[in-house]
Amino acid sequence: MAEKKMVDADGHIREIESDVFEYFPEHYKRRRDAVLYFPLLPHHGWHRQAGTGGMGASFLIPTLEDWQTALDQGNIEAAVVYPTRFMHIGQVGMVEFAVDLSRAYNDYLYDRFLRHESRLKGIAVLPLQDVAAAVAELRRAVKEYGMVGGLLPADGLSRPLGHQDFYPLYEEANRLGCMMAVHSQNSLRNNDLFMWRHEAATLAHVWPQMRQFTNLMFSGVLAKLPDLRIAFLEAGCGWVPYLMSKMEPRMGELLRPSKLIQRGQIYFQCGEEMTTSRDLELLGDDCLFWASDFPHEGIVDMAKAVKEFLDREDIPDPAKRKISYDNAKKLYRI
Repeated sequence: MAEKKMVDADGHIREIESDVFEYFPEHYKRRRDAVLYFPLLPHHGWHRQAGTGGMGASFLIPTLEDWQTALDQGNIEAAVVYPTRFMHIGQVGMVEFAVDLSRAYNDYLYDRFLRHESRLKGIAVLPLQDVAAAVAELRRAVKEYGMVGGLLPADGLSRPLGHQDFYPLYEEANRLGCMMAVHSQNSLRNNDLFMWRHEAATLAHVWPQMRQFTNLMFSGVLAKLPDLRIAFLEAGCGWVPYLMSKMEPRMGELLRPSKLIQRGQIYFQCGEEMTTSRDLELLGDDCLFWASDFPHEGIVDMAKAVKEFLDREDIPDPAKRKISYDNAKKLYRI
């Protein structure tokens, strides 16, 4: 296994807002200092580097060269890269600004990373505040920049992701044959829910995923669009069997998640939970994928991250092959 190629299904760019700003329309640049004085995107109150418990020493803002080194170290055939700050696009209240932010980030990602390294595969940031604009931006990112999917914020939008207003975006993804990614992120809504940093880290990602997964399953949209594939990232998969056991008896004529797994339409990040053996038994090994999360959570050594996965004793070798390579290739069509 150690010599096998890997596919990293979820790595990250740590975009610097002043760098992305250079890809904004000209009318922003005439007031550069004023625009950049304020954060471009809303964030949240749980600062990862503040206080005595921050990660600090292992923090990395990876350049293109850093990513190329990581790909070599981990024997990574392809890595799908997601944003960091721009993960908060769903919390932007100004519709026109959300559109401009999305286009600027996608231009930045292609120009600074994707066009220089074919092993890096991009996920497009989309302004779901304006569904027609999100449809156009997904089409542009896929057709012009070769991106492999679009981002669905797990939190921040005023409507859940299964709402019929978003169906035109799913129909476009179905036509393009690209996937959509429900990726968790902390939210401004977290500020009044938690008391401690590690409490927020424990729950802030999984709650939105559970809500969006349940909503999308009861919407029935995937049954109507057989080439639509949706992945759920950044919260592991230990929560999935529980939710499936709760919802499937209540779904009536709707297509159940277990059937959508068989059809290859829903996928989940395989986390580090103690429940992995049970999750494999209940979900099977066709819908799970490995993700490094590089360089988040202090993960700056890709060789170490790969070795830790390949050394796991709770995952049989045939399943490791699917989780670390085959399933991500199917999901992203790379």
